This record gives sequence, structure tokens and C-alpha cells, in this order.
Amino acid sequence: MTIRAVWFDVGEALIDETREYGTWADWLGVPRHTFSAVFGAVIARGGDYREVFQHFRPGFDLQKARQERIDSGLGEYLNAHDLYNDVRPSLESLREAGYFVGIAGNQTERAGRFIRELNLSADIIATSDDWGVSKPETAFFEKLIAVSGHGATSILYVGDRLDNDIAPAQSAGLHTALIQRGPWGMILDEATTGVVPDFRVTSLTEVLDVVVDHGRKQHR
Repeated sequence: MTIRAVWFDVGEALIDETREYGTWADWLGVPRHTFSAVFGAVIARGGDYREVFQHFRPGFDLQKARQERIDSGLGEYLNAHDLYNDVRPSLESLREAGYFVGIAGNQTERAGRFIRELNLSADIIATSDDWGVSKPETAFFEKLIAVSGHGATSILYVGDRLDNDIAPAQSAGLHTALIQRGPWGMILDEATTGVVPDFRVTSLTEVLDVVVDHGRKQHR
């Protein structure tokens, strides 16, 4: 079916997380390049990013540390400087062309407030905390479908992770597009994950062309 709704993941799809992960390195008291190197190694072997913290501080409690950062005035935050340059024009072009645009990823309520303050061109902005379920759970995508007003086969989900975004979105019946940037988008590949996205893009500016071209093919 023709794609009528496009949903975007947040981290590395819309937001460059370089600064945020750098602040975690600072919090742990390790050089940023060392933190990045271990981060990449964990991803390359298919590990969860939370394992990175355990390398530097065994028994590390991420939720507790998040609150400690907030209490000390160093809590996570996002602003327009963290957006990739292609985000605003791409979302605006999709909505101007008549597509439903949604944003949903694994973020905290706090991060969700900052994302909404970015004034992005989207019909819905939601986080895993808002919905009470996180990717890669199928229920996350079932919720996404439910609030879209469109059936699964009319939805495209754009994310940077083959494992956490593309695979579960496909299992829920959605079309998928991998944005190849950020550590997951550059390190994980089809050979190691066995996951093949419907489309691949290197910039969000390509997404409108992808959905338009898909629509043309459906009507031939």
C-alpha cells in the first residue's frame, strides 16, 4: 500500500548524540575518545549500549546516575544545536506534501519535553516513557500504529538501528528506512544482524523521494 505516514526515531535519526555521550564520559571521569572507543566495541559485538558504563564503573545504575546528574544541575538536555541539519527541512517537506509525520523513540519524559520545545514539524511527538513501552518491544510499534490513524502497511519508520528499529518495525508490518549515521548506523550491517531494511538513506532529505517513488510504483 501507499505510504501515508512517516515516523522517525530520535537518537541519531534526528538528534546528534555526540555531545550527550560526551557528557557521560565527563561524568564517569574518562577521556571522551576512550568512552567512544569502548562504545563502538560494544556495538560491534552486538551488546547493549548500557554495557559501556559497566566497563568503567561495574554495577553502574544508569537510572540512578541520571537522577544524580539532574540533582547536581548536569541533567541531560537537548536544544536546536543537537539537531542534524537535514531534520527541519525534511520534516517540513513531508508535511507540506501531505504526509502524516510522527516522532517516537526510546527517550525519557525529560528528553521528551526538550524535543517538543524544538518546535519540529510533526503531528505527534512521543517517547517510550510516555507510552510505557520501549523498542524493540512489538507493543511500541503497535502503539505507534494505533495513534497514527493509518494501517501498518501505510507507515514508514526511519531509524538508525537495524536491531532496535528496523527489525521490530518490520515485525509489526511497517515499511522501514535505515538512516546510515551514528555509531549503530555505521557499525551494524545486514550480514551480522540478518536484517534488511526496505530502504537506505544517508540523509533525511532523501525520505520524501523514497515515499513518493514508492507510491508511484504502487500505482503502476
